[in-house]
Amino acid sequence: MDAFDNLAVILVGFQNDYFAKNGVLRGVVEEPGRVDEVLANTMNLIRKLANTKALIISTPIVLESSYRALSNSSGILDKIKESGAFSVGTFGAENIPELAEFGDRITYVSGKVGFNAFSKTDLDNTLLANSIKEVWVCGMVTSLCIDSTGRAAYERGYKVSIVEDCSSARTALEHSFYCENVFPLYGSVIESKSLVMS
Repeated sequence: MDAFDNLAVILVGFQNDYFAKNGVLRGVVEEPGRVDEVLANTMNLIRKLANTKALIISTPIVLESSYRALSNSSGILDKIKESGAFSVGTFGAENIPELAEFGDRITYVSGKVGFNAFSKTDLDNTLLANSIKEVWVCGMVTSLCIDSTGRAAYERGYKVSIVEDCSSARTALEHSFYCENVFPLYGSVIESKSLVMS
């Protein structure tokens, strides 16, 4: 049995508006170079897992141009509306081109319109159909989508790990706070660089 038979890696927000050089939300991450570092680490992690049985899932957020799903928004969701981010049919809403390298090795789960990748999507059914027991969560933003998705996975009975060097917050301090104080309340914090793949 493959050591990764029951593992899923959930990629959150790997879209042009966060990761492209001209992405409208790239500046949300204040630490210089952090976005590129997260992208490089995540691509390396996927390459390590490509020949295993691990399920790799991308959960993009795509919103109607009216932003109806964000009608009562505040904080970063207001910034998404104001900037026109993740609007259906736009460059920014598209998955980053780097994921194309992996072809059908990546499963795409649509429907995400908020922080939690399980809400209003088929993510849980996809995990159940593949006998997943453990999830690793990567992406943007640590304190919002990553935390919301991690908690939701835990509440559904999955063993949860947040991949620290494949995720980012708005600031280094915020990222460290969640990794040191919040995530250990319901899961583990791991680093992709320290993972040994057979």
